[in-house]
Amino acid sequence: MRESAVQRHDRLLALVRESGTARIADLATRLGVSPVTVRRDVEALTRKGLVDRAHGSVSWPRPRTGKPAAGGTAPVIGLLAPSATYYFSEVIHGAHEAAARAGARLVLRISDYRPAEDRARAEGLLAAGAEGLLVAPGWRGRADPAEHGGWLAELPVPVVLLEREADPGGPLAGLDRVSSDHGHGVLLALRHLVEQGHPAPLLVARTDSPTALAVRAGYDRALCALGLERPHPVIDAPVNRDPEGFEIGVQALWTAVTSGRASAALVHNDVDAIQLVQRLAELGVRVPGELALIAYDDEVAALADTPLTAVAPPKREVGRLAAELLLERLGRASGPVGAGGAGGGTGSAPRRHLTLLPRLRVRASCGAAGAVEATGATGATGREHS
Repeated sequence: MRESAVQRHDRLLALVRESGTARIADLATRLGVSPVTVRRDVEALTRKGLVDRAHGSVSWPRPRTGKPAAGGTAPVIGLLAPSATYYFSEVIHGAHEAAARAGARLVLRISDYRPAEDRARAEGLLAAGAEGLLVAPGWRGRADPAEHGGWLAELPVPVVLLEREADPGGPLAGLDRVSSDHGHGVLLALRHLVEQGHPAPLLVARTDSPTALAVRAGYDRALCALGLERPHPVIDAPVNRDPEGFEIGVQALWTAVTSGRASAALVHNDVDAIQLVQRLAELGVRVPGELALIAYDDEVAALADTPLTAVAPPKREVGRLAAELLLERLGRASGPVGAGGAGGGTGSAPRRHLTLLPRLRVRASCGAAGAVEATGATGATGREHS
C-alpha cells in the first residue's frame, strides 16, 4: 500500500527527533523519496512549529522563550502522541508553546496508533530524561483502554492524558486529563442543522478512533436533547481503511437523500467528508443543494471546493493546558492553569479533568444564510458558534 503523506511526515519527525539535526539529502535517502518531496514536507512541518529549517538541513525545535527553571536546569517533559500530523499537530504545537514559555524542553515520540507499543515508547521518553508525560495513547477500539492502558497508572512520574477518556472506576480514572467535549460539538452541529429547517440529521462516522467513538456516543445524546429520533443507522464510510466499505456508505447516504428521508448530515472526519462530497456529486447529489453537511475536526474542511461548515475541537488549547498542568505537577511553573502559567503547586493538588468546548465554524456546506468566508494568515474561517 502506498505510504500517505501523514505517515511520511511521522517518519520524518521520528528521524529528526533521533538525530537532532538532519540533512535534507540524508532524509530523502532514508525515507525513499526525492529531496523535493522532503523540502515540501519540511516546509509544511515548519509552518506548524514541529521542526526548524536551515539551509539544507532540518532540526528539532528548541524553546525560544521563557527562562530556565530554578537551579538553571530546564525541565524535560515527554509527549506521546499517535500521530504528529492532522488532528494532533495542533495539540503538539500547543504543548510546545506552553513548554517554551516555561523554559522547558518538550520531547516527542509517535506511536502511529499502535497501542501495544505505547508502553515501550513511554519508557523511551523516561530514558531520555522526561520528568513527566503527556500521553495520548494510540487506542482505536473500545477494548484498547482496558487491554493496553493499565500501565499508565503505574508510571513513576506525573501523567496527563490528552484527548482520551478513562472508564469510571478504572485504573486511569484518577489521572489528570485534558480533552475536548465531543458530545457538545455534536450537539452544536445537530442543533444548527435543525435550526436551518432540516429533520433529524444523519451521522457518518468511523469506529476506529477515540474521537469517532465519542462522536457516535454524542450523537445519540444530542438527538435525545433535541427531542429527535435517530433517522437512520449510523453510516460507516472509511475512505482509506476500506474503499469498498466507503462506497457502501456513500450509497446508503445517497439513498437516504434521494428518497427524501434525510437532507442533512454530520460527517467525521474532514477527509472523509471532502471525499464523500466529491463522490455524492458524481451521483448527482449536491452539497448544500440536496444535502446540508457539517464536518467534524476542522483540519482541512475550509479547503474543500465548497468550504465545509465544521466542528472545531480546541486542539491547541488542549495541548497548552495539558502541558501547563503537567508543569504544575512538577512544581516548575507559576500562575494558574489556563492563564498563561501552570500554578506553583507541588503535585499535591486534587487531580483534574479539564474538558474544553468545541466551536462550530459556519461556512457554505450547510446552506446557512450569511456564511461568509474570510481568508487570512491562518486560512479560511466562517462565523463561529459556541
